[in-house]
Amino acid sequence: MSLLESVEITTGNRPEAAVIWMHGLGADGHDFVPIVRELDLTGCPAIRFIFPHAEMMPVTINNGYVMRAWYDILGMDLVRREDEAGLRKSQQLIEQLINREIERDIPAERIILAGFSQGCAMTLQTGLRYPKKLAGLVCLSGYLPLADKITNERSEANLSTPIFMAHGRADPVVHMARAEASRDLLKNLGYSIQWKDYPMPHSVCEEEIDDLGHIFRQWLTN
Repeated sequence: MSLLESVEITTGNRPEAAVIWMHGLGADGHDFVPIVRELDLTGCPAIRFIFPHAEMMPVTINNGYVMRAWYDILGMDLVRREDEAGLRKSQQLIEQLINREIERDIPAERIILAGFSQGCAMTLQTGLRYPKKLAGLVCLSGYLPLADKITNERSEANLSTPIFMAHGRADPVVHMARAEASRDLLKNLGYSIQWKDYPMPHSVCEEEIDDLGHIFRQWLTN
């Protein structure tokens, strides 16, 4: 399984931390690149941001149109029928990216997984199962996939890893109730969740970017 192609940005020489940031359905790794310069990373060490491109695949809900996707979307409900094989394949691809950062001398506990929409689902799918402790999980406008399997499959290494979940109150794509159900399930399993919601649709807003800067400073300067 070959390594995913990615866009990489570093905020300084000799990075000491990494953020692997997954895009949403139909986008690519360039989608969130502009946000890096908007983040207040004062006091953070040099960070390597990695924005991978998901593979191209036909997406059922879009009449089989081929686009970049981390997994197939089989219906509007999102979780009634899930592409388990696709989720697990992309999980392996993201784990490869984490392992490469470790090989590049970034310890796992200095690696943040982040994602928007489908990328958020992949952040939770991968991060909760990864066998080494990560710095944190940033989950934007998404949900927990394969929720009925997480209890048996989660890794003890990341039981105390902080999770930031953010969602738009007017999101017409991933309804906030779906995100809230994911949040509540994770809380009931003992995870530490920081939750924020914003007056926005399925997107990102300035207040959220400010909060993301705070989260990165909190997780990477301690």
